[in-house]
Amino acid sequence: MGLLECCARCLVGAPFASLVATGLCFFGVALFCGCGHEALTGTEKLIETYFSKNYQDYEYLINVIHAFQYVIYGTASFFFLYGALLLAEGFYTTGAVRQIFGDYKTTICGKGLSATVTGGQKGRGSRGQHQAHSLERVCHCLGKWLGHPDKFVGITYALTIVWLLVFACSAVPVYIYFNTWTTCQSIASPSKTSASIGSLCADARMYGVLPWNAFPGKVCGSNLLSICKTAEFQMTFHLFIAAFVGAAATLVSLLTFMIAATYNFAVLKLMGRGTKF
Repeated sequence: MGLLECCARCLVGAPFASLVATGLCFFGVALFCGCGHEALTGTEKLIETYFSKNYQDYEYLINVIHAFQYVIYGTASFFFLYGALLLAEGFYTTGAVRQIFGDYKTTICGKGLSATVTGGQKGRGSRGQHQAHSLERVCHCLGKWLGHPDKFVGITYALTIVWLLVFACSAVPVYIYFNTWTTCQSIASPSKTSASIGSLCADARMYGVLPWNAFPGKVCGSNLLSICKTAEFQMTFHLFIAAFVGAAATLVSLLTFMIAATYNFAVLKLMGRGTKF
């Protein structure tokens, strides 16, 4: 019963909003980065194979795609680290808020965890004392930084604005591929459109993907329909949709983090000044 009571009290003190937001953040970032990376690779192959025969026409595009792929690596690393920090901040501030309202008390498991982190009574030797002292300094520095939720509120707010732009940009390739797919559906069902099949085209130049002097730059009619039926086009299209969904999930997680951090900061700030609710 002591173990069950300990686990129950620990669960009461858990920041469920931060836990859900962290899981959603990790899922969204993994989906966005993984699918986005492969979708860019597929786009590069489609351009090389069907829309341009001259390497100089899409050389700049390849450099941009490779640059975006490197940015994706950095984005994944940053968000996994920052998500872990936000989760730790959620535990820190939520525990403090619940202590203020009397809903959370220190338990045996919390004391045992503190003793484990700081080295407890085992650090009586010179080596043990040095390790315990090092861990104490690390935990003290981390706790001191986590003790300022206003920093997380500001950083998360700025990051949410930046990611809102990323979310909007991730919708652009979905829009392009959807237009191409819609054109292919019109070609496959000529009775549903008044235009001739030969005039239905997908022009990569009009979206700025290729320069206007690129040849051929566009694919029309039955040739375009054959491209849309390839597994490479279908896979790339669905990967961009998955990346867009991942960006949306990450945006929702950042908004959840920001709301939770703002609430905890407001409570701690106001209660620190003696304001009563």
